[in-house]
Amino acid sequence: MKRLVTVVTGGSRGIGAATCRRLAEDGHDVLVGYLRDADAAEDVAEAVRRAGARSVCVRADTSVEADVERLFTAAEEQLGPVAGLVNNAGVTGPFGRLADSDPADLRRIVEVNLLGTLLCSRRAARVMTARGNGVIVNVSSAAATLGSPGDYVHYAATKAAVDALTLGLAKELGPDGIRVNAVAPGVIDTEIHARSGDPDRPERLAASIPLRRAGRPEEVAAAIAWLMSPEASYATGTVVRVSGGR
Repeated sequence: MKRLVTVVTGGSRGIGAATCRRLAEDGHDVLVGYLRDADAAEDVAEAVRRAGARSVCVRADTSVEADVERLFTAAEEQLGPVAGLVNNAGVTGPFGRLADSDPADLRRIVEVNLLGTLLCSRRAARVMTARGNGVIVNVSSAAATLGSPGDYVHYAATKAAVDALTLGLAKELGPDGIRVNAVAPGVIDTEIHARSGDPDRPERLAASIPLRRAGRPEEVAAAIAWLMSPEASYATGTVVRVSGGR
C-alpha cells in the first residue's frame, strides 16, 4: 500500500500528537511540525515510526511564511509529495474578558490561529492543485459557535474564521480534486488548559457537557483520520463537531 505524506502542525502534543499517531496507523508518513518542544516532537515521531511509518520533525512558526515554506520543503524532500495537511497549531491566550486582554496576546492569537492556517493552506493548495488531489483538515473549535464569553472570545473569533475558511476553500479547491474539512473539538483533556492558566477546566466544565466528561485527544484524532480517509471521499466544506454534545 502506498503511504500518504501528511503535514501536521502543532504535532508535538495534545490533539496534534494523537493525530500523528493515528494517521501513522492509517497509512500516512507524517511530518511533525512543532514550535518549542523538540524532545516531545521527537517522541511523537518515534511513535509514528514504531507504527511502521516514516516521520521527520521540523520546527516552524506557522505564522511566518518562511517557516511554512521550510516545513513543506522538508516534507517533500524527506518524505515525498505532500497529500495531506492538518492545520492543528493554535493558541488560546490567557483566559479572561476581552476588555482586560493584552493587545500582544490578541495579535499572537490571530497570527497563529488564522494567519498560520491561511499560510499553510495556501502552501498546501499550491502543491495539491498541481497534482490534482489532496486533503486539508482544519482544527477549529466548538468555541466558534459558543462564543466563549468570559473565557476567550478572541480565540472563538479566530476559530469562526477558520470555519469560514474551510467552507470557502472547499468550494475553491473542489474542482481541483482537493477536499477541505474541519473538526470542532469541545473541551478536550490536554495540557492546553494548564498553559492558559486553568488546569482544572476540563473537570470543572464536565457537568455542563451532555456526555458529562471532557473528551480525549484520540477521539478528535479519530474524526480527523476519517476526514483524511477515502471513506470521507464525498465530504468537503463541512465542520465535524466533536464536543460531547456541548
